[in-house]
Amino acid sequence: MIQVGDNIPATTLMEYSEVEGEGCSIGPNAVDVIKASVGKTIAIFALPGAFTPTCSAKHVPGYVEHASEIKAAGVDEIWCVSVNDAFVMGAWARDQKTHGKVRMLGDGSAEFTKATGLVLDLTARGMGVRSNRYSMLVKNGKVATLNVEEGGKFEVSDAATMLKQARAV
Repeated sequence: MIQVGDNIPATTLMEYSEVEGEGCSIGPNAVDVIKASVGKTIAIFALPGAFTPTCSAKHVPGYVEHASEIKAAGVDEIWCVSVNDAFVMGAWARDQKTHGKVRMLGDGSAEFTKATGLVLDLTARGMGVRSNRYSMLVKNGKVATLNVEEGGKFEVSDAATMLKQARAV
């Protein structure tokens, strides 16, 4: 499992853009995790799936609500990562009104998730391999803080915890 001090995985996530701009075309666009994190402080939170109850009612809304405070604490970007495709993440971004606040990044083949070692196997429930619920603060590609939830919990990966950590680091 990834630890504080480790580099984040050299993988590619996918992002759906609603409008063209800043070199992005409409549709799924590849996000090279290493290139996108160079020289930045990024709050990453990951969750089991788009449109799922806790993720949609608490996890994403908390980061949307506190985005300006988190960014004021020195965070350049906030990323939400889920083992879903870019189209689903784009639809969820519209539903959650994340534009300009949280980048919704799809890890469709779970490459990032597997590389972090934070895999949640929900095959028995018909959901396949998913991401564990966690958050991490990443500075210039290195993990500065890591908050992994115990099974079924939502206590340490929330926006309020991330805000405290961003202010402290």
